[in-house]
Amino acid sequence: MGIQQLHGQDRAKALLLNALASKRIAHAYLFAGPAGSGRSEMANAFAQALFCERGGNDACGECLECRKVLHGNHPDLHVITPDGATVKIEQIRTLQRELSYRSVGSGYKVYIIEGAETMTVQASNSLLKFLEEPPSPVVAILLAPSAQAVLPTILSRTQLVSFVPGDRDTLEKSLIQEGKSQLLARAAVNLASGLGSSRKLVEENWFADIRNVVIQLGKENPSRFTASLLQAQQQVFKTDLSDHVEILLQLLALWYRDMIYAMTDRQSQMVFLDQADWISKTAWSRSIQSWVTVMESALTAARRIKAHVAPQLALEQFLVNVREG
Repeated sequence: MGIQQLHGQDRAKALLLNALASKRIAHAYLFAGPAGSGRSEMANAFAQALFCERGGNDACGECLECRKVLHGNHPDLHVITPDGATVKIEQIRTLQRELSYRSVGSGYKVYIIEGAETMTVQASNSLLKFLEEPPSPVVAILLAPSAQAVLPTILSRTQLVSFVPGDRDTLEKSLIQEGKSQLLARAAVNLASGLGSSRKLVEENWFADIRNVVIQLGKENPSRFTASLLQAQQQVFKTDLSDHVEILLQLLALWYRDMIYAMTDRQSQMVFLDQADWISKTAWSRSIQSWVTVMESALTAARRIKAHVAPQLALEQFLVNVREG
């Protein structure tokens, strides 16, 4: 897939396409933006365009070089991912040795470092020397969540390409055009930050199940508190859904946000569109501030899980907080 065929990120696309058209390729780029914003897809598309046999302004997607990139077996494309929690100096040294050899073809060598913000200090310093005196023609593409996430010395030696979270309405329409359920697509784009991440979420077998559990919990708690605890026990913690309690809590926050949308005549923005009638009837049982408090409680519980609090404890404590108002 060429750069122009990728969804969104028009500014990033324009910058890269202009570089290809003018043949003014920088020796290093920093693709900075949130996970799921399409950084990896753009990096691969850019590499494909650099290798493309037709030498146009974008990848043709059909030549042998393009197909090698597409299938992940191009000998002059090297992808580095964190080894455990970090990118280590040994990985950078290995990369430098690989890039010291002549390219298999007659053109570029390209390396992509995913999770560039995780590089150890030693790895960053080793890469820095490489960026200062790059062998030609080598192009580096570093992926990080923000420009501030990498060392200033590395940032100063790369061309920044910024990525922004996708517009939710556009992402939702794209997923629906792909044949995805509107209800699942809307939930996914409110949880993930980009088309790729949203698509992956929709395609998970458990995602529809956990959405159904959220609806049941949302309706039963706090009026049937004991029933909601039992339901959480049977439908979540005795099933594979127990691995996704953080997502469940984030969806619950969206459920309570829908209460606020119902009270402020913004039903069209609801995530749980199929429950709009029930939500509209129930929303006025509490104040907007009360629903805001419940939303915050759900998100706090999700953060507690990230901080290694037991998921069952976090969810049950949240259900207690909802009941107590």
